[in-house]
Amino acid sequence: MNAQRTLRRSISCAGIGLHSGNKVTLSLKPAAADSGIRFRRSDLGGLEVPATVEHVGGIKLATGLMRDAVKVDTVEHLLAAFISVGIDNAVVELNSPEVPIMDGSAAPFLYLIHEAGVKRLQAPRKFLKIHRPISLSHGDKRIALYPSDHFKVTYSIAFDHPLLRHQSRTIRITEESFVEEIAPARTFGFLKEVEMMRQQGLALGGSLENAIVIGDTGVLNNALRFEDEFVRHKILDVIGDMALVGYPIIGHLVAHRGGHALHTAFAAQVLEESDAWTLVEAPFDPAVEDSAVTLPIKGAVRAN
Repeated sequence: MNAQRTLRRSISCAGIGLHSGNKVTLSLKPAAADSGIRFRRSDLGGLEVPATVEHVGGIKLATGLMRDAVKVDTVEHLLAAFISVGIDNAVVELNSPEVPIMDGSAAPFLYLIHEAGVKRLQAPRKFLKIHRPISLSHGDKRIALYPSDHFKVTYSIAFDHPLLRHQSRTIRITEESFVEEIAPARTFGFLKEVEMMRQQGLALGGSLENAIVIGDTGVLNNALRFEDEFVRHKILDVIGDMALVGYPIIGHLVAHRGGHALHTAFAAQVLEESDAWTLVEAPFDPAVEDSAVTLPIKGAVRAN
């Protein structure tokens, strides 16, 4: 049984936008089958923008969505949480143009989803199943999708820094593996770049409480949650960005030195190359339509 899911009830939280520095109230709300994920700006009279790749409207250090007067930034961590635990339909209401950064990971969003509860709907979940390779490269940055029986991600990163010369990880993404191994991984940045970003009006809400800050000789703030937390966070980012295709993927995603620009450009390319995939439906049982879903939340929120 693999039916579409939504939230059982609404739930809210407050936080700070990573790049804007603005305080924001965020509410996650149930939605009907086949309505998808939609971001609603309560400060703009309830105008909405769907979480789909055609509405990508900003990709500088985070992924943003835009439609007409509606703009919402830094959506990737929340989208990764939604798609990885099977939330196909939800309304995300906020009173500011940026999703709160929380602790820099997806774990707090999983906690909110867990507290709201998950409800199965009377509609089958649709998956985008890859049948032939699709690839995209920009210089030394590469990303591709290959046929597979599961959704699996291989990611490698390389930076000119002693801590990050090379990290790589391959993981099959399931609800449990995402909760335990990917969701807690926090966003990261280099100390030498912080002042430059702030001069550009970015990272105004960044702090040692919501990001890993890397100095010349090591991490400045809390201990790492994983030895390879950096590449795990890149896996988190690409899951959230690829959610913009509108369907969970069945395929092996392989990326090297990617970022939000490459991820979202690739998401658009995947949809364009429609001969490389088909939409498949998972069967569902109407008898369990209203049953609650229990997430494997045990490891979702970790202490620093």
